[in-house]
Amino acid sequence: MTMICNVIQSRPAAAPGNLRRPRLLAQAARAGLGAYQRRRDLPRILKCEDLPDDRVILQRLRSEEAELNAARIEAQADYDLQRHILILIAILAEFRMAAPVPVTCPGTAIQAHP
Repeated sequence: MTMICNVIQSRPAAAPGNLRRPRLLAQAARAGLGAYQRRRDLPRILKCEDLPDDRVILQRLRSEEAELNAARIEAQADYDLQRHILILIAILAEFRMAAPVPVTCPGTAIQAHP
């Protein structure tokens, strides 16, 4: 039996902890990552023509996601599940882009054999 984690982890140090969301919501967000295109999706999600600075983008996404999550928990009538998933997809994608790229130390690579 496999266990699927319902924690969305973020790697950047600036990220304020983990997002803990229901398993189905987390799975939907992860499934949408492959179709995410920053230039196409982010202006629509943020409802702006020109994209702000990367740090502001993550702050705005996290802020709106927190509001949507509160609406979900309180079972508010105006809760928008599709928008919540879109924002979670954008958060995951932006964290992934902001994550540091692993650097290999020179001289530590294994030589290929011909």
